Amino acid sequence: MGLKTDQNKQQKKETLLNTAFHLFTTKGINKTSISEIAEASGIAKGTFYLYFTDKYDIRNKLIAHESSKVFKKATEALKTSDLTFLEDKIVFIADHILDQLYENQALLNLINKNLSWGIFKNALIQGSDEDINFRAVYEQMIAESGDGIHDPEIMLFLIIELVSSTCYSAILYEDPVNLAQLKPHLFEVIRGIIASHKKPLP
Repeated sequence: MGLKTDQNKQQKKETLLNTAFHLFTTKGINKTSISEIAEASGIAKGTFYLYFTDKYDIRNKLIAHESSKVFKKATEALKTSDLTFLEDKIVFIADHILDQLYENQALLNLINKNLSWGIFKNALIQGSDEDINFRAVYEQMIAESGDGIHDPEIMLFLIIELVSSTCYSAILYEDPVNLAQLKPHLFEVIRGIIASHKKPLP
């Protein structure tokens, strides 16, 4: 009974998130009401408040949830590769995420327009109970590499800032160049960041 109730709750939450994503990306957040989200989901408005405090809360959780799915796909794809070097793994994940965002420009637009890169980054660093915890994946990659990395949190922060600040203009506006043209430059800088954080093992 408890398991079925939990599944039902998760299903309702997923439905609300998916409906909100559709409405936010077609109408915009300001023109979307909680009543519309609930009605389009086929879920009572009062039930909405069991999961979210307001539409900005569902926006933030939606971005975190969708971002986590992007990271999860990238890390699952990495498992099927035969890469061993840390820099190759991180570039692989960045490349995979960029390709997904290119394919899902509605999500990228939602993040960009709502200044929610912080939410996006928090999803990457922290995850949530049902989402992937990329920090743990990242720490495992460093441990498996055998590389001595100093200030690994700063290294990850710099890479995320670099990718997030450059990718949306390249993807959405092809500014200063399109994504395919940007990637070699971006990946070279990522490798440089990693190299600068490597230290000789004792």
